[in-house]
Amino acid sequence: MEFGSIDEILSFAVDKEEEAVAFYLALAKEATRASLKETFERFAKEEEKHVALLSDISGNKEKIDSYEFKKVTDLKISDYMVEVEYEEGMPMPEILKLAMKREEKAVKLYSMLADQTDNADAKKVFTILVQEESKHKLGLESMYDDYLADQDN
Repeated sequence: MEFGSIDEILSFAVDKEEEAVAFYLALAKEATRASLKETFERFAKEEEKHVALLSDISGNKEKIDSYEFKKVTDLKISDYMVEVEYEEGMPMPEILKLAMKREEKAVKLYSMLADQTDNADAKKVFTILVQEESKHKLGLESMYDDYLADQDN
């Protein structure tokens, strides 16, 4: 993947986030249970936040430079899972696995792109994307962990 500018990187990332929004909204539309519909809509809203963040950063070097990185814990739960495809009526743990794997793939993609560039600004933008996707992955992994813990009670 070759990018000619920071704006091309951000445009690519916005497209990926918008794909994720559409994916989760489509799942919400198909959901047969209200709890599933709400979960998918919540996932879509999280992805919309990423679109807004990326759009806000676009063309704004000051925003890129002022972004504050924080350590994001990686529970690595999704790292040991096999990718699954959505099927109607799928149980919640499988839906969470599906979402976690999507976020894991996004983290890996942006990490790879950051490693492949020598441009400091591009590297920073990719690292911001890794941070944001890592936060989302952590949220989903925590949700999965909490869900399994509740099943034991």
